[in-house]
Amino acid sequence: MILNAATPLHMIDGPILLRLGAAAFLGLLLGLDRELRGHAAGLRTHGILCFTCALMTISAIALHNQLGLDGNIDPLRIFEASAAFTGIIAAGLIVFNRGEVKNLTTAAHIWLAAMIGIACGAGQWPLVISAAIVAVVMLTLLGVAEDHWLKKVRRGDDR
Repeated sequence: MILNAATPLHMIDGPILLRLGAAAFLGLLLGLDRELRGHAAGLRTHGILCFTCALMTISAIALHNQLGLDGNIDPLRIFEASAAFTGIIAAGLIVFNRGEVKNLTTAAHIWLAAMIGIACGAGQWPLVISAAIVAVVMLTLLGVAEDHWLKKVRRGDDR
């Protein structure tokens, strides 16, 4: 099993930089919602997680292509590793106190950032764009609707 020599930074191709850049940008965009709402995991956590998942995916695909049939590598294990470390981060965010569960949406947010990062790393642009649009709509518009209508229902004000 022979691996390719290290590639100088100026030789990295555009598509890989685009995948990493898109993952970092979308992770930061997802983290902005949590940051503005004052939750535990914000810009940096989401950005780093999304970027890291993209990096892991790109690396797994590259190693699989590089080794071919010579190596015993399964690039789909990237999902297992991503699920494991994302689960650890998300579990650390969830708090149960006095009958209330806190940060569950933030934990789901973390999972979403990881999945978008994997899709960016794999270059699945239709999936990335669709997921990002749906995520932003769910996090902003549904958040506004939830704040507006559900608070009225909880107060008993059903005008």
